[in-house]
Amino acid sequence: MSLPARVGVLIVAFLAVVALSVWVVAKLFIGDGPPTIAFGTTVAADTGATVHVIMQEDPQNDVSTHPDWVSYFVRSPTTHEWVHTTLFQVPAGSKIDMTIYGFDGCTPLRNNFWGEVTGTIGNVAYENGKPFTALNSYSGCNVAHTFSMPGIGLNVPMGSPTLAQIAKPGLCGTSPCTITPGNPHVVMTFSFNSPKTPGEYFWQCRIPCGGGFIDGFGGPMQTIGFMTGNMVVVN
Repeated sequence: MSLPARVGVLIVAFLAVVALSVWVVAKLFIGDGPPTIAFGTTVAADTGATVHVIMQEDPQNDVSTHPDWVSYFVRSPTTHEWVHTTLFQVPAGSKIDMTIYGFDGCTPLRNNFWGEVTGTIGNVAYENGKPFTALNSYSGCNVAHTFSMPGIGLNVPMGSPTLAQIAKPGLCGTSPCTITPGNPHVVMTFSFNSPKTPGEYFWQCRIPCGGGFIDGFGGPMQTIGFMTGNMVVVN
């Protein structure tokens, strides 16, 4: 074998070792990452069928190395268990009915633009069954988070339990929270149409709820599985 050929073999072998090392480190220290929960697996794309997605947002979590980080959970449609993830999959061209249980307290929005409902069917959302088109976080303690998906123009402010509810008996302290009258929460519902184009559509909370980070937009705000995620649209 010529010298250039031997050098080429050594380079390929070296790169293979490096790739294997990176994969091992990722497995040991990062893991596989949050799972993607599939909804509407029996629904063909572009049928206009309705898919129900259920989530909750909590002031903390008991299932990660960051227990003080605010977090979303997704309820599996098959096991009905709450899964610590912000990745979910829906069919293209379907009507998505969202239900989000809100257990966290209020935080003022940096800009009341994020208090407006956009991109939903009828540009309306519902808090405990009551329709609204905007929530003003400056006029009262009434916005906890947002569910915002810029790629499709979707934004829904998430309401929060009242100050009286928070004071007695107090917010949920063990996550995922139990949906009972004893755990103060709001029920947010809204509907939108999933895109007809397959792909990953990024979503995030737009309220500065990353306590201890610059401007409140670090930590959980930037981390998949907490306050940011993807809606995967498939055919």
